[in-house]
Amino acid sequence: MDVAVVTGAGRGLGRALATRLAERGLSVLVTDIDLDSAERAAAEIGERARAAALDVRDRAACRQVAEQAERLGRLAVWVNNAGVLRTGRAWDQSDDEIDLMMGANLAGVINGSRAAVARMRANGGGRILNIASLSSLGPSPGLAVYGATKHGVLAFSLSLQAELVDADVPIDIRSVCPHAIETDMVRERADDPEAAIIWSGTDLLGAEEVADRAMSALYGKRLVTVIPAHMGVLMRAVDAAPRLGVRTLPLFRWLGERNRRRWVGAGG
Repeated sequence: MDVAVVTGAGRGLGRALATRLAERGLSVLVTDIDLDSAERAAAEIGERARAAALDVRDRAACRQVAEQAERLGRLAVWVNNAGVLRTGRAWDQSDDEIDLMMGANLAGVINGSRAAVARMRANGGGRILNIASLSSLGPSPGLAVYGATKHGVLAFSLSLQAELVDADVPIDIRSVCPHAIETDMVRERADDPEAAIIWSGTDLLGAEEVADRAMSALYGKRLVTVIPAHMGVLMRAVDAAPRLGVRTLPLFRWLGERNRRRWVGAGG
């Protein structure tokens, strides 16, 4: 039996991804820092799902979860989805907030990927899906530290894939860069004006929609998938001309603030 591990799967996108993998016939280890959430999600997914507590900042815990997965079958898929979002100007954020984002969003992806690679190398290969962000691709005011961690996720993913290819190890690394998703993580920032850039698109994405696209990415050939694709084109244009791009960002903040107020006014 092929086994998948999904981190941060107690709710939102992680739970949707775990559900998709179970529907594909994999046995799924639903992990979350909140064991109760993981257990509820696993119960909803059904008999193919098991729950485990996991703080992705803990390297040893990631290795233990990989070992636990192997007791269920062959570790074939690992999804690094766990992450946290804190918004605000970089100089206003607390040390604890920055440490939390750096640890969960970036170190957690590195820890999970290393634990997965160690097992997959020994059992014939596999697939790793890393959830990055649209903010991986360019400047996002109000999300400077969060964006930095997601830049790191994308850089790590691409470089890890290159290392695996160079070593002739049959493990595929795929990254997904979605715009803002309507999840609790985003809802929790809705009252923060510094989070306005999150609402700069026409609408928040649905977790189910992103999960479907992420599954296509996981089993596809493209190394990086941006959701929606046109936002990737826009962000890369900003990144290609940083000075001009930074000067245009106030417009996107204005649009985002207008949309954020409407969203909050409508009850989110």
